[in-house]
Parts: sequence; structure tokens; C-alpha cells
Amino acid sequence: MKLICEVNESIEILTEEKNGQKSYFIEGTFLQGDIKNRNGRVYEFKMLKDKVEQYRKEFVEQKRAFGELGHPEGPTINLERVSHMISELAPDGKNFYGKAKIMDTPYGKIVKNLMDEGAKLGVSSRGVGSLEEKNGANYVKDDFRISTAADIVADPSAPEAFVRGVMEGREWIFENGLLVAKEIDEIKQSIRKASSRKLEEQMVNAFKRFIDKL
Repeated sequence: MKLICEVNESIEILTEEKNGQKSYFIEGTFLQGDIKNRNGRVYEFKMLKDKVEQYRKEFVEQKRAFGELGHPEGPTINLERVSHMISELAPDGKNFYGKAKIMDTPYGKIVKNLMDEGAKLGVSSRGVGSLEEKNGANYVKDDFRISTAADIVADPSAPEAFVRGVMEGREWIFENGLLVAKEIDEIKQSIRKASSRKLEEQMVNAFKRFIDKL
């Protein structure tokens, strides 16, 4: 399974003031279905609708639908980097409209300051899944899982290499219900299979492989 990120630029920045306190929000199209995006990928609407509904029930309604500031390197939500919480996610034609409240976390405060200064922000969805090439595009398969419908990213109109943000060559697998990088699993397997005589050598080689990937 590959880490898959998509950037959407049409994001509105909102502020609401109540009892002298200002609240900050972002809203707009978070996910798009049945269209080949600029990364050459297609999310079929029927598949995406099911995944969004699952994400909405398990995360949005449970107030667990967090997003981060910037492009993380994996599918896991890092709570120390959370900047906002998604409060709405609903179909809008073949797309999905979303709204998120900027939180009063360290990274949320950075976002609020950027918004006060008039910075242009975008959102990037993040998930893991397999791809199938057909009709000149990469179709995201039914094993797709949404990690977050929206991370906040800067300068979404930058060159495509920057927009992609995360190296998609890294693959992810499930181990005991958790997503781990495939290369980490391969290292663990090689250590487990090593004889006691070669165990130290395997551990040294594994450590070198890990360092090379940083």
C-alpha cells in the first residue's frame, strides 16, 4: 500500500467572532471523485463515497478527525503536530466539501498567525491504498483508507514535485492492526530469520539500512 496525498487549492479562510473571541476555520473541496487529478490518479466516486462515510462516522462524528500542518511522511496522525479538527465532510456532486476548525494547539497557533497575515493556504488529503493502472491513469483501489481528509499545506500552486510533498515510493503494510513502513518490516524479518551466529551482523546491517533511508 502506498502513501497517497492530494492537494486542493480552492480553500476558503473564515473567521467568526463571538463574545470577543475569534474562531478560525477553513472550508472547501477536500476530496474529488471520478476525475483524473494532476497526479494522474482517479478516485472512483462510489468507492470514495463509502470511504468518506466510514471516515465521517469513525472520526468526524467522534471528534477524532484531525489534520496536521505540513506534509507528514507517513499515514499516522501525529498529535503533537495537529493544527485543526475536521467538523464537516459531505458529498457535493462528485466532490466532498469539508470544514475544519483551527485549534489552539502550537501548530494551530501558527496557522492562525498565517491566516492573520493573509497567507495563501491549501489542504492535502492523506491516505494509504493500492493503485491500478488503466486508461492512462492510476485508479485508487478499494483498499484505500483515509488518514485525514485535510492537512494544511503552503503554496499549493508550487511545482508538482513540491505539491506531492511526500515520497510515494515508500510502501506501507498492516502489522497487528497498525500501519508500518514496509522496509521496517523487512528489517525485522531479516533479524528474526538470522541465526544466532549471524544475528549481530544482521542487526548492524539493518541499522545501516535504516540510517540510509533517513
